[in-house]
Amino acid sequence: MSEVVYEETATMIAAGELQSFVPFGREHCRNHPNAFNLQLRELQPASELWSSDGAAGLVGSLQEVSLQEREKECWQLRKGCMGVKEEEEVDFEDELYTAGNVVVWSKGSRLQASSVYKAFTVDSPVQQALWCNFTIPDNDKDEEDVEHTVCIVQSNCINIHSVTGKDFLSPLPFQVSKAWATKFGLLLERKNTMTDAHLGSSACCSHVQYLSDCTMKIVFTCCQPSIVVSYDTLQGTHAVWALRKVTNDECSTVLRCSTEPAGRPLGLMSSSFLSPHLRNISRLDSPGGNCAPGISRIMTSSPGLHSRVQSQNISNMAALSRAHSPGMAAPSFSGAARFNASFHSPSPRGHHDVLSSPHSTINETILMPEMEPIIPVLCMEQLWSEAITAGSQSQASKVFLTSDLCENSYLCFLVESHQQLRCVKFIESNDTSQLIFPSVTTIPAKDAEPLQTIDAMLVLEACGSLVLYTGVTRVSKVFVPGLLSPTFGLTNHIPQLSTIDNYSTPANMGSRLHFRLDEDFIPSPVTGMRDTPTKHQESSFLEDYSHHQATLCIQSLRDPVCNRVTLVGLIHFLFSVQSISVSKCLQAIRFILPKEAAMKVLVKWYNIYNAPGGLSVHAEWSLFVTCFMTLMGYNTERLTWTQNLHFEVPLSPVIAAKKARPSDGGSDEDWDYLLGSRYHHQTTSQSVCGAVKSSDSNNSVSSETEDMPSLDSSAPLFPYIPSLFYVLHLLYQELQLDELQRARASSLVCLLQQLARDLHLEEYVDLYWRDYPSLMSGFTESCFIDQSKTHLIRSSVLTPEPPCVFSWLSSCLRGEDRQPFPHLPGICQRTRLLVLSYALYVGGDENATSTDVSKYLVKLCAGVFVFPTELRAHFTVLYAGLCEFLCVTNFCFSSWPGFTLKDLDSVPFGVALPIREAIYRCREQPCSDWSEKVCLLIGRQDLTKQAHKTTLAKSKTQVVLNPPASTEADEEEDGMSDIIQEVTGLIWSQDLRVQEVRRLLQSSRPVRVSVVQLPEVSDHEYIEEKENKLLQLCQRTMALPVGRGLFTLFSYQPVLTEPLPVPKLNLTGRAPPRNTMVDLNSGNIDVPPNMTSWPSFHNGVAAGLKIAPASQVDSAWIAYNKPKSPELANEYAGFLMALGLNGHLTKLATLNIHDYLTKGHEMTSIGLLLGVSSAKLGSMNMSVTRLLGIHIPALLPPTSTELDVPHNVEVAAVIGIGLVYQGTGHRHNAEVLLSEIGRPPGPEMEYCTDRESYSLAAGLALGMVCLGHGSNLIGMTDLNVPEQLYQYMVGGHRRAQAGANRERHKSPSYQIKEGDTINVDVTCPGATLALAMIYLKTNNRSIADWLKPPDTWFLLDFIKPEFLLLRTLARCIIMWDEILPNTEWVKSNIPQIMRGTFDPSEDINMETMTQAQDYITAGACMALGLRFAGSANSDAFDCLYEFARNFMKIMSFAGTSQTGFYNLQTGLSMILLAMSMVMAGTGNLKVLQLCRFFHKRTGGEMNYGFHMAHHMALGMLFLGGGRYTLSTSNSAIAALLCALYPHFPAHSTDNRYHLQALRHLVVLAAEPRLLVPVDVDSLKPCYALLEVTYKETKWYEETTVELMAPTMLPELHLLKRVKVKGPRYWELSVDLSKETQNLKSILCRDGVLYVKLRAGQLPYKDDPQGWKSLVATTVSHRNSGFRAFKPEDISTFTSEPALISFAEFFCKATEEMKQREDTLILFSAMLYECVTQECPEMLPTYIAIEQAVGALRRGDLLQTFPLWQLRLVVDMWDGRMMRGATNHHDTLLTSMFLPVMKNSVDVILDDWLRGEH
Repeated sequence: MSEVVYEETATMIAAGELQSFVPFGREHCRNHPNAFNLQLRELQPASELWSSDGAAGLVGSLQEVSLQEREKECWQLRKGCMGVKEEEEVDFEDELYTAGNVVVWSKGSRLQASSVYKAFTVDSPVQQALWCNFTIPDNDKDEEDVEHTVCIVQSNCINIHSVTGKDFLSPLPFQVSKAWATKFGLLLERKNTMTDAHLGSSACCSHVQYLSDCTMKIVFTCCQPSIVVSYDTLQGTHAVWALRKVTNDECSTVLRCSTEPAGRPLGLMSSSFLSPHLRNISRLDSPGGNCAPGISRIMTSSPGLHSRVQSQNISNMAALSRAHSPGMAAPSFSGAARFNASFHSPSPRGHHDVLSSPHSTINETILMPEMEPIIPVLCMEQLWSEAITAGSQSQASKVFLTSDLCENSYLCFLVESHQQLRCVKFIESNDTSQLIFPSVTTIPAKDAEPLQTIDAMLVLEACGSLVLYTGVTRVSKVFVPGLLSPTFGLTNHIPQLSTIDNYSTPANMGSRLHFRLDEDFIPSPVTGMRDTPTKHQESSFLEDYSHHQATLCIQSLRDPVCNRVTLVGLIHFLFSVQSISVSKCLQAIRFILPKEAAMKVLVKWYNIYNAPGGLSVHAEWSLFVTCFMTLMGYNTERLTWTQNLHFEVPLSPVIAAKKARPSDGGSDEDWDYLLGSRYHHQTTSQSVCGAVKSSDSNNSVSSETEDMPSLDSSAPLFPYIPSLFYVLHLLYQELQLDELQRARASSLVCLLQQLARDLHLEEYVDLYWRDYPSLMSGFTESCFIDQSKTHLIRSSVLTPEPPCVFSWLSSCLRGEDRQPFPHLPGICQRTRLLVLSYALYVGGDENATSTDVSKYLVKLCAGVFVFPTELRAHFTVLYAGLCEFLCVTNFCFSSWPGFTLKDLDSVPFGVALPIREAIYRCREQPCSDWSEKVCLLIGRQDLTKQAHKTTLAKSKTQVVLNPPASTEADEEEDGMSDIIQEVTGLIWSQDLRVQEVRRLLQSSRPVRVSVVQLPEVSDHEYIEEKENKLLQLCQRTMALPVGRGLFTLFSYQPVLTEPLPVPKLNLTGRAPPRNTMVDLNSGNIDVPPNMTSWPSFHNGVAAGLKIAPASQVDSAWIAYNKPKSPELANEYAGFLMALGLNGHLTKLATLNIHDYLTKGHEMTSIGLLLGVSSAKLGSMNMSVTRLLGIHIPALLPPTSTELDVPHNVEVAAVIGIGLVYQGTGHRHNAEVLLSEIGRPPGPEMEYCTDRESYSLAAGLALGMVCLGHGSNLIGMTDLNVPEQLYQYMVGGHRRAQAGANRERHKSPSYQIKEGDTINVDVTCPGATLALAMIYLKTNNRSIADWLKPPDTWFLLDFIKPEFLLLRTLARCIIMWDEILPNTEWVKSNIPQIMRGTFDPSEDINMETMTQAQDYITAGACMALGLRFAGSANSDAFDCLYEFARNFMKIMSFAGTSQTGFYNLQTGLSMILLAMSMVMAGTGNLKVLQLCRFFHKRTGGEMNYGFHMAHHMALGMLFLGGGRYTLSTSNSAIAALLCALYPHFPAHSTDNRYHLQALRHLVVLAAEPRLLVPVDVDSLKPCYALLEVTYKETKWYEETTVELMAPTMLPELHLLKRVKVKGPRYWELSVDLSKETQNLKSILCRDGVLYVKLRAGQLPYKDDPQGWKSLVATTVSHRNSGFRAFKPEDISTFTSEPALISFAEFFCKATEEMKQREDTLILFSAMLYECVTQECPEMLPTYIAIEQAVGALRRGDLLQTFPLWQLRLVVDMWDGRMMRGATNHHDTLLTSMFLPVMKNSVDVILDDWLRGEH
């Protein structure tokens, strides 16, 4: 082993302040209600004891405590990491405290008090608690989620608690001595003679893996890199293993063992020999699979199954340890040793009596024939092991990773018995998959801990001194204020105490430097986990401490976090960190120098910087310059400017007693900075122009060398002066680009000019002169550098023209060719960022940040001094993935990680202007799909807010527009109070139509029953008359909930602690004038039984449909809503169906579903089956299929037990099959449903009632299964589906039943005699609609011709008029593209024989003709409604409205007897529904008037079904309160056909032709398409102008329309672009030709589109015409805009706080400002420009330009930096003028301000030049 490679001369550095420390968890546990806190209450913290009565109190306290009690308390600390954003640098720490049964996780920092983050209490005492991260693969994405957890180890189980709230419990199959966190999960060490490893994950903790070796103990694990450090108890050596996943080759090698001959030792044991916790395979193999002579394999199957003998086939860790020398690198032997660990599930527990001998070899074991190989998952591969040395070796008591200042990594382990810290250096191999361990260094140490953030470690030496090391390099001793040196006092008499509780938790890789003073550490002689207990002399120890408490000695170190650590026995201190400019210089030096040289510099600087006594802020730079120049060989005392760096040495009281150290060129003293008086005065007195005049005599560098002081060529950095100069010059350019660091650039330039003079680089000296003329005039001295002894890099890197970032950017703006600019990776990040930004924005090179980086940047290689001549070829480096492209036409903008507008403020204004203009252009024309960070960068708060995905329902600022004359109680009752009224108030702002709809649809208040009592009517008859009237009104009331459900669709977010409010269905009345109650339950009239069953069901559906799909609903809440009274069971059934329609029923537990179905309640079964099917639409879910199949006899085997399933439940189940298999073309279900359409009635009255609804349901379900497939029904040609359906439609002989149902239908019905013919009245509707849905939108003319109405009167007589409606509807939606929105098309569907003149001689049945005409017209109108559903097409609406008026005229005539009222009303209802489909969600007033007209008609034949149709139309018209409309997708059309089937129920219990529950399926066709602009500042909905562009279709060209939002958008597939149009609001374009998902997600979140009002504009509500805007008011004045502009009115037009404050403090004519009216005018002009151009960020730029010109005019400009910025601005302006940019909308500088300023500069410089001559 090599010794320490380099040690700095003996110095001492100071640490930070001491802080006392008591674990926060202990304080928390004092108040915790458990038994353990009683013990803690008796203890006082040590800090109190020291302050009260010294050590005597401590002794008294200790006598009360037993060691066993104190062992229960332990803790560990780490750097805080949870919940911190990447860009935030938060210095806090986590503490995990364990005491008894309690584990406390707390967080705290030096600035913030600790608080409990999580606390856990478990059943048994906690053995260990630790943090562990589990990696869980995400199947949806190819990514892995990380679960951050706390693992609590108890005696029999492990509790795993994740930070997200997930809890796991894993029982332990064995006693665990210690748990270790690894990259792949938790490693468990068995508490036996053997060490086993158990790997699990939080998802599956039952899989167990083993590594078996009774001599191997784990001492350390690490996740990054994934390594395990083990200790061999037999050999006394440590080894390092890589823990990784097994490769396929290794896996197959292991599995091949089972097929090898039995004579060879395999190491595979059968489950009958081993308990499930002992079965394993572990192998040691070389990578190639063959054993090299020096390499042996381990093939062990359980602990202790083989003796420790060496053979070629069987070996173990000891053999490996002997085989390899420890100092060698891993590649030096042919194969690395590997352990393969494997996952396996526990098998049945077997007997292992055979394995009684612990030393039996594997050859002696019996190989059983039923061996089962276990598939390995993880592999442990040996990377390094220690050499075996003579004498006893003990286990490492502490292991940790550390790194040095040059980024070398070390694995350190502390061997306490030898008081040694062994540091093993490791590096990654080229393929980064292997670690190489090249060397081992031993450091004498009693204890050590890493300091992660400062790349160092703190070592406690045997004498008690604290020493700081970086890697294996000793930096210096550490002076702790308040602690005497170990050489004083009574230290020699203090015994060596081991630390208490020091290793009860694993060493942490976080770092913090703490010294803790409390009773844990000093008194208790507990050895923790040490192997050999140490004897202690407690009495003498305490006696020593009773003499003098200040003689405390540090016993050990623990708990490192960042740069803080805990000293056992002391308090807390911390290392300070240097300023940015010095650290940048150090980074650059470390980057360019070889590691050895860099280490010397860094250690030297560290000693100087941290010298005791403290350091003032500005002295640091002087200290650094002096140190640096000394290291290069300068004698700083001979240079005037370095002599002027004045230093003082304040001696602290502790150091004063020491002998003063001799000065080493000023580098070992504690310096304070004072600027030299000579050039300080020059700096403050001379200007740019003045400096040039006096510089003639000093401008040349003297070449005479005889008088020059020469440099010491033996100095450590002398050979590297040219390269150091170059990197510091690049750093100088970097500092120039940061306004906050530019003051440091002027300090650095002093050092650079000295180096440039001495290296004879006149061009560089000239550059520094030009930058700081007043400063440079004071520097004339030169020194001699013997350049033959330096590493020359002049030829390749030190180019004749010095790199100047400003001139590079200037040439880029002028469009000139440029050489790539050099930069230091990781150091000159700002240079790199700005150079590539200019290439991207100004040069327009879209690949500048990806493939073309080498065109613009040269990357310097670290540690290389003589660069190759072909420089550009060597520096082609790709920076991929570092930027995100934002393309606006040919213009790109990139977002850099961590780059914000705040960072841009620190970039000089001239450099920043092109980037600001790029941002401005992007702000003008952004893309809608940009990320939140990018939107924040370009200043679009509206887009940033959009990314937060909020909904209107969550908005706190809602203005509720209460309707007049209604109380809160009424609003709560009617169930319609959740409509977002501030949105409806914008959509329908001119009237109260929403309140009218609420009035029409409310069913919770008694209805008005007004019947006039005639004189001849008795009171009893009058009461009957009122009740009959009420019964008629109740038909309407019972039909209202269907419409109300559509009106309030998805408008409510339920509160999970409250049941859903369901408005009651009130069927009572009030009779005027006395308002007497009228009730149907008086018994005066006959009321149908179960009249309210289905209305209650609909009422429940309406209440459930209010719940928005995005609500948080769970199974418990659904069950919580179940009513107690059986009367409300029907309502709950409807509620379940509604939950299915809005997707929440999938959350209902399977157990609850089973419970509901077994109750046998018909309505509940119907609601549940339809709800579950709707929620699983088109999913082919098998569990739902099984659920439905039980209720459909046709899907059950023929021999199955017949179940008594109610008819309506069967119908619901059949429709459910259609929904679950929608669009799948599933053959078996299609075949069954096809036969079910014509299911014959059976004997014993089964299948005899309401057959029509079942047949229709089978037809609809078949249509849904094969939806839109047309003739492409794969695998169904033998079924002849279209022909079979046609037969069902027109009639004919019944076909024989095929397959499983043949036996079922063998016996004919005894009641219904249908014979062999098909009953068309039953099968026709279902077959017709099935054909329509199968061939939907296919434009298949041959199928459509089947559906034409007959063209002869004779055939017409054979078809029911209703069927003509269905045929017409089916034919039209098959020929989808031929549907036209005009009356001619509708009439073209009527056969020719009805359209011509009639021959009187023909016997024409006029009733047949008129009915046929009306029904065909209604069918065509229905098809028109479906075709234009949700489109609000005006032509379609006008056409339908005209037919509705015609029908109403016919009804008003007396001659309605021919058609009949019922037929006319049916036709009219269908036309009304078609109209509301077209105008869905628009709230059209004409349709509302029609609906209100029919609402009032309650007498005559106006039955329950017609009321249902009319109120469904009303609900669709205001679908979802105007937020939803209908889609025309195939799925939506199918749902509408089910819901709007044109045969409505005659009364409330009528389900004969159509199941009433299906009316609600219209919800499946609804989609949100309302776009609501919301002002991002006020968060209130507002008006905004939209520009909507339609794609080109065969019916119309590309069209653009303007809409005032909030508005309903057309279907998204028809659109090309949606754009928020100016000038009121910032423009935003959503391009739908690329993708529609972004807009869909906006629409799903209540359609909230955030918009931002432009400055100077007012909202449309306040200023409809735009006459009040800032620009409009100023245009009306004759004078220019800014003169008419009043700064005090600024708050009206902008909410930007910077502009408002500027107007208040700089633009108001106060007394002081009246003398400077020109300045006031200028500031007002700037403000006006910023407001009208919406660029407040330009205000500092305008002011900076004006100040620069003013300073130049006054002649007090001390540096040329402002002139450079002006030049960049002018170059940008000139470049734009050359390009001829006429579009001023996307430019920032549009006024004449810049030309005026440029002219002023020209005049000043011309005057100065004339003065020169």
